[in-house]
Amino acid sequence: MNARSRAVFLDHSSLDLGDLDLASLRAAFGELQLYPATAAEQVAERLQGASVAISNKVMLDAATLAACPALKLILVAATGTNNVDLHAARAQGIVVSNCQGYGTPSVAQHTLALLLALATRLPDYQQAVAAGQWAQAKQFCLLDFPIVELEGKTLGLLGHGELGGAVAKLAEAFGMRVLLGQLPGRPARDDRLNLDELLPQVDALTLHCPLNDATRHMIGARELALLKPGAYLINTARGGLIDEQALADTLRAGHLGGAATDVLSVEPPVHGNPLLAADIPRLIVTPHSAWGAREARQRIVGQLSENAVAFFAGSPRRVVS
Repeated sequence: MNARSRAVFLDHSSLDLGDLDLASLRAAFGELQLYPATAAEQVAERLQGASVAISNKVMLDAATLAACPALKLILVAATGTNNVDLHAARAQGIVVSNCQGYGTPSVAQHTLALLLALATRLPDYQQAVAAGQWAQAKQFCLLDFPIVELEGKTLGLLGHGELGGAVAKLAEAFGMRVLLGQLPGRPARDDRLNLDELLPQVDALTLHCPLNDATRHMIGARELALLKPGAYLINTARGGLIDEQALADTLRAGHLGGAATDVLSVEPPVHGNPLLAADIPRLIVTPHSAWGAREARQRIVGQLSENAVAFFAGSPRRVVS
């Protein structure tokens, strides 16, 4: 602990639902101030005199950093650092550390849950039971919606880091064959298929890659048309990887067996989104909740604490700037 350090967590409630143990984080600082949320106009004021800023999604731009000369460390309570002006932080001598790999089990199981829900038609059967269709059935079971077994099917992965690898292991446990795709903008590899080769071969495609200029709208109308009729598309990475209007149109046309996404291009979708229209069939949308298991969020607390202790010891960890 640095007894003289003051840390401010700007959006604490985005991480802690009241179910986390913050003892290690409190022990890392002389003082830790928690704010459930912080509006843009409140950031600079709340960080005055603080040497450490902790943020999940609150923006820390160049003007804000310039107004906070005491800042020495920014701890991002996530992997993505797009909410921090890294160039400005570097110029001001502020170290930025993030959290990494904390949500792998949570996101991997969510990915398989979405795929299983599509393959087993779980939402359709649940709605049918609620509507009384089972009670009116002429036999003991209701089989109105075709069910697909995953065993023997082929899963395509775009992104094969820690998370993609975890999804591959789960898919293989269900008896699926896994093929790896070549990400746009990355050096070609012998064990990766380009999209034109990959997409026609897979029964399901799942995305686990970062969003950047090369991958934005990586899956558009052309790529969706290359997928097999009846194939599934799963996205638990970033909404901008998919052309959302093209996906909505493809689902309405009945080409895909279904799609599921935990992410949208703008979150929360306060101005709507093409994938939130009520007439899109075979689509599951979850509210960026794949990462949110208590265990995963507790790992973030642990990594924030580790990053702070390492910084004060002179050996910063998980440094991104």
